[in-house]
Amino acid sequence: MSRRSTAGLVAAGFALTALVYGLARFAYGLLLPQIRAELSLSTLAAGWIGSAAFATYCIGILAAFLAVPRWGPRVVAALAGLCATVGLALAGLAGSALALGAAIALAGISTGLASPPLAAAVSRHVTDAGRPLANGAINAGTAAGIILSGVAALAFAAAWRELYFGFAGIGAAVTLWLWRAIPAQVDEGGAPSGLQLRRHGLVPLGLAALAMGGASTAIWTFGADILREELGFAGNRIALAWIVLGAAGLAGLVTGVATDRLGLAHVHRLSLALMAVAVICLAAGGAAAILPYFAMGLFGAGYIISSGTLLLWGITLFPDRADLGLGLPFLMIAAGQTAGAPAFGALLDIAGAPVALAAAALLMAGAALPAPACHGVVTATADPTCAS
Repeated sequence: MSRRSTAGLVAAGFALTALVYGLARFAYGLLLPQIRAELSLSTLAAGWIGSAAFATYCIGILAAFLAVPRWGPRVVAALAGLCATVGLALAGLAGSALALGAAIALAGISTGLASPPLAAAVSRHVTDAGRPLANGAINAGTAAGIILSGVAALAFAAAWRELYFGFAGIGAAVTLWLWRAIPAQVDEGGAPSGLQLRRHGLVPLGLAALAMGGASTAIWTFGADILREELGFAGNRIALAWIVLGAAGLAGLVTGVATDRLGLAHVHRLSLALMAVAVICLAAGGAAAILPYFAMGLFGAGYIISSGTLLLWGITLFPDRADLGLGLPFLMIAAGQTAGAPAFGALLDIAGAPVALAAAALLMAGAALPAPACHGVVTATADPTCAS
């Protein structure tokens, strides 16, 4: 591909990531206070709806592993955009918890379908030296989507249905762009086999991703609710906090550069430390007016860098199947979030926000214990030193 075509591929991947993560997946947490008020959702029901999105995300990733080798990255990426578009439109129409849950679940499939084909496209069409930067840039699209959802919520206040319809329109445009930007080519890697999955260092990676995902639901699913119920934030201040989160998350653009210079393990642990400090700051948010915004910013930077580091760690283990290398840690993040959302919601109801947030911080600290021993990203064969 020419440099211009490569830039177009990365830009379209960035836009798809913004759509499926920032709008289709994480905007639910931002809009949850308004949704709960209109649909009379309990905290537990809200947690289960968030959990449904994370569960279908797992299904989407597994489907992508099988579909990318057969249909190619372009078809699977476009299917991700289509699921996001339809799911967002249905969320805007939802009149009950069940209908909303089904819509959010469909949108959740898009997040699972999106990342593996983008990783496969980058692996095929971007040079070895440029892949860490390209993958880090695409992953940072989440932050852009969060900024967009925050700005939209700030501008339109409680009009959550209209926002979902607007996000669906954006989804349709991004899907058409993807179809033009990604070359029509079928991957030759074949469907994953048990042999392909037996890689030294995969268990530590999976444990780290599982714990990180479970702890992150404290913010992604319940952050806006905590800001409103515990700290008295109005809708405009919640939206502003979400924008701060997304803006700080753009730090994820430098994940590839940071891991090359500092090593995967150092960046992995630093990002999780940022997330742990963030939730502790949120628990103490009443102490200073600026503290909740500081907490959301720290979390945004920590989460995007952490997820980017996990995907680079995975690609190091699976240089021959970039879609697996990226998809498996993201699958484990989603598995953690599937269990974490209802668990955090239950703990929030029983013990209150300070205890629930402290538990999330401890889980984030635990996620930092397994770490890769290798320094950076390997591009030829799997690196056995990447075990903890």
